[in-house]
Amino acid sequence: MSQIQNDAAQIIEQLNWNEAGLLPAIVQDDKTQEVLMMAYMNRESLKLSLESGETWFWSRSRGELWHKGGTSGNTQAISSIHYDCDADTLLVKVKPEGPACHTGEVSCFYRELPLGGQTAAGKPGADAEAGAAADSGRFAVLAELERIIAEREAERPEGAYTTYLFNKGVDKILKKVGEETAETIIAAKNKDNAELRLEVSDLIYHLLVLLQERKLPLDEIMAELSARHERPRRD
Repeated sequence: MSQIQNDAAQIIEQLNWNEAGLLPAIVQDDKTQEVLMMAYMNRESLKLSLESGETWFWSRSRGELWHKGGTSGNTQAISSIHYDCDADTLLVKVKPEGPACHTGEVSCFYRELPLGGQTAAGKPGADAEAGAAADSGRFAVLAELERIIAEREAERPEGAYTTYLFNKGVDKILKKVGEETAETIIAAKNKDNAELRLEVSDLIYHLLVLLQERKLPLDEIMAELSARHERPRRD
């Protein structure tokens, strides 16, 4: 073991790991200084990160190591790793290869809370934003489904149908979109709303899988629909 490796090993053991043997790791773009994501590292993932030069983390939900970008290709080359004054948090500066967030956003922190004391008045498009916020709960399931699909693509859990689709590739996904579209049409022609509800649900799910495969966030679809709604009517 080299002196550098020996020093690193000593520091790793001196860090204040929590009761689960984990530390939060804040990942920051080394060039822009934008915070990209937060995940957890254990001793092994930190050692792998140091040895490989790319970020490795510990998945608390799956109970296993995961290499960021190992499946998606959105790896993070490490520029430096720092630890704070309490030695209980890591700051990992990286050169990212692609977006950090599974939604396709550059950073996982792409949503913003309004600050206390702010009112809708005086903000551009405030009325529209307030209306959108009121309706957002209706479509929360779509955001959650998008998140789960992205997680399935990244983690590929064995036996999951979504894993099967991603493993088969875009042609299989497109075939399923076509099949579900046809079945939706048939249900509508049969005037069977119970069947139509099921088929439209299947179609939306497969469309979300397709969007994830193409790395096109649902937010961009919603933005396109919003832009179309705001355009002057020609009729």
